[in-house]
Amino acid sequence: MSAAPWLLAAAVAAGAVFTTPHEVTTPPPHALKLGGRTYTDQGLVAAGALPAGTVDFMGDTLGSFSSIAVRADQWQRTADGYAGTLWTLPDRGRNDPEAGLFYDYAARLERLRLQLRLPAAGARAGNTVTLVPDGGLTLLDFEGQPFTGADPGEHTVVQHGVTLPSPATGVGAGKISLDAESLEFTADGHFYIGDEYSANVYYFDPGGQLRGVIVPPAAIVPQRAGKVTFDSLKAPDRGRRNNQGVEGLGLSPDGTRLFVALQSALVQDSARGDAAGRINTRVLVYDVSKQAIPGRPIGHYVVQLPAYAHKGDGGAADRTAAQSELRALDNTRFLLLARDGNGLGTGKRDPLVYKSVLLVDTTGASNLAGSRYETSATSLLASPGATRLKPGITPARWSEFLNLLDPAQLADIGIDLDAGKGGHPGLMSEKWEAMALVPALDPAHPDDRLLLVGNDNDFIARQCRMQGQRCDSEYDNDNRILVYRITLPATGKPTRKH
Repeated sequence: MSAAPWLLAAAVAAGAVFTTPHEVTTPPPHALKLGGRTYTDQGLVAAGALPAGTVDFMGDTLGSFSSIAVRADQWQRTADGYAGTLWTLPDRGRNDPEAGLFYDYAARLERLRLQLRLPAAGARAGNTVTLVPDGGLTLLDFEGQPFTGADPGEHTVVQHGVTLPSPATGVGAGKISLDAESLEFTADGHFYIGDEYSANVYYFDPGGQLRGVIVPPAAIVPQRAGKVTFDSLKAPDRGRRNNQGVEGLGLSPDGTRLFVALQSALVQDSARGDAAGRINTRVLVYDVSKQAIPGRPIGHYVVQLPAYAHKGDGGAADRTAAQSELRALDNTRFLLLARDGNGLGTGKRDPLVYKSVLLVDTTGASNLAGSRYETSATSLLASPGATRLKPGITPARWSEFLNLLDPAQLADIGIDLDAGKGGHPGLMSEKWEAMALVPALDPAHPDDRLLLVGNDNDFIARQCRMQGQRCDSEYDNDNRILVYRITLPATGKPTRKH
């Protein structure tokens, strides 16, 4: 691997900045040495796609992947590769917030049968992943009613003592609003889902019934003029930014720690009026070893995300590479997917600048659990106009582990980075938002894993159906899965049941 990741790790306190496209220039494997361990990206081994117009078990266009998960008991080695069940999480359905258009989209998990054929020794990766829809689960609230994807506005309701977002009138009225963005299963089939609207983490039983809610600390709860507000159309005065809620969560391999990450900085931690000033995001850690719904986190850390220039022309950084997924490796380390907002789906020609998986370690970072930064809207920033943290606050360390912008490897599967040609079928998608880690089941290489990375296609399809209505786009943005083989030493013991 080039020296860049080491330089980034050293420079992270001052902020990592990318002003031109950050692409891979050397072939795999890429090795990263950190903390006395060696982590290796062995490269892309397979890929696959689900056509954008695929219809799901509820009759709607199957828009994914905001998150993905593969349970260990549903994953096996086959004669020529692997087979398993891929659970995928769509978000709130097709919508156009600028036009005020939302559908009463019922929250759900999609179930897909996955088959993966490995390339022959020495052969390049190919499109050898097959995905077949195989039903799913409709998610239900405490009262047994479906959720809605519609924006709640400023209206809330209370269920089981928890204040929840709910539209008062119009589309989805009376239902709980859910913009599902992150998914993680426990060993016994229960699962957690992170929400964009509320920044809550919802805990469901294996049948999809809501059983509990992890409510975020006071600093994260969005408020406007002193009132809790969960809408996505207006920015709050404090707390999670609109459309920047719980975008990543993950369980440690032993099942004792739940990591919860905000997509980017809270309002009070953002440099005012600066889209590149949202780098200081929060990551919470909960002890779920004895109870699935803990009341407060035991860990609360700052991760400084990269900033980038969205035109990729060497100009000043004007965007934050917000995080889109988290997968825990143990009680202190996790993978974090940070990306730009460029690519197929935007309708623009801006180059793809940054899409990478970071290796983050909270060891030595300041733990803000129980501090004023958690219990109030006190800002982490040294001054309102900068991203520099206050003295005494140490962010978690990270290094770049895997860069998705590898033109040579992507070409093997028919994907390119040529956004200058405009939207076209081979252009890499904008929103890579999903990761799943599964064992390679290779006795000769016990530390090897397969890392599945998926995109959220925003339900963009030439033939789109939503709640019985047409929602067609001018082009297809297929659901894609990229599969990398990686080596992760000492990642912990198998997940245990709660």
